[in-house]
Amino acid sequence: MRRIVLIVFSVVFIYPFVIQIANAFKTDPDAAANPLSPIPHPATLSAFERVFMDTGMPVWLANSLLVTVVVTLGRVLLDSMAGYALARLRFRGRAGLFATVIAVMAVPGVVLFIPKFLVLNQLQIYNSYLALILPLIADAAGVFIMKQFFESVPPGVEEAARIDGAGTFRVFWSVVLPMSRPALITLTILSFQGSWNEFPHTLVAVQDPSLFTLPRGLADLVSGSLGGGTQFPLKLGAALLATIPVALIFMVFQRHFIRDPNQGAEKG
Repeated sequence: MRRIVLIVFSVVFIYPFVIQIANAFKTDPDAAANPLSPIPHPATLSAFERVFMDTGMPVWLANSLLVTVVVTLGRVLLDSMAGYALARLRFRGRAGLFATVIAVMAVPGVVLFIPKFLVLNQLQIYNSYLALILPLIADAAGVFIMKQFFESVPPGVEEAARIDGAGTFRVFWSVVLPMSRPALITLTILSFQGSWNEFPHTLVAVQDPSLFTLPRGLADLVSGSLGGGTQFPLKLGAALLATIPVALIFMVFQRHFIRDPNQGAEKG
């Protein structure tokens, strides 16, 4: 009985993705007449050709790739450094600073829309790549994840490195960070997914179509920028292309989610 229930729920969750893939390979009349059919009749690649020929998809992909790579690298580096400082370094105000990080996680993103716009405009970086990247370069949730992981690392590992003459940064970079691969991969996946799918921030950061990322471009496409009609294959084909990179990243690294967080630490 349990297995049947699991199968039913799996079908419920998977079927919309099947419909998305099927409609991306349909013609416009077939998609309009049979939108819930999982079999295209006939199957065609015309929607993907139109996505690249009639929309700004190449520009959106390039912008998303640039922003996502820079933001992901920045978050992995800065969140790791901040997490290590909060977990291991002793300084005045550390508890208050960590409480501030937790508080930031509780603030709804929509509350920051107007302050973000005002700050970007005041810094004169509005409508630029810097406006897309800079506000996302660090993340409170990433700092929290890395802090919690670093606190699980046995202090003896760091003490041994300090006895050998290593300084604080050397201990972090050469000893603790290599042991943190599961947490780093988790942070990488979450950062990549979050920045790749980031839409609200682009609304207040840019207005130039040449700076649109994939989510912003898809929103413009769905709103009817190419004219009337349902255009299900075109819209779902573009959405499918946007889904593939995140799905690939997750499938490649998903096995690291179940690894022991203390892997590589001293035993005994």
